[in-house]
Amino acid sequence: MSTYRITLKNCAFYARHGVLKEESILGQRFFVDAELEVPVGTALAEDELTSTMHYGHAFSVIENVVTQTRRALIEALANDIALALCEKFPMIRCATITVRKPSVPIPGILDYVEVRVEHRP
Repeated sequence: MSTYRITLKNCAFYARHGVLKEESILGQRFFVDAELEVPVGTALAEDELTSTMHYGHAFSVIENVVTQTRRALIEALANDIALALCEKFPMIRCATITVRKPSVPIPGILDYVEVRVEHRP
């Protein structure tokens, strides 16, 4: 089966995920990438939105999961996003979700910590 990928890159949200109590109180920025593999179907030939998934709706699903839930681990958050997208859009064959957390509470200098979860329904 032929597929193509829809990618939402560097979606930014403010949320309260993390292990430490301070993270739940203060919150911080999180960045999400979603790579969604979907079957070609008729979307490419017919150029019709109804033949594919609406990436604006996908963004809303990601936003809802990131801002309306609380997880200690960004691994669990990435998995929650993948599961929610696959539930909302059954045509997804593979959802690869990357979550970046730039303000990590560790004694060191780094740009961010990143996890990547791949889910195949």
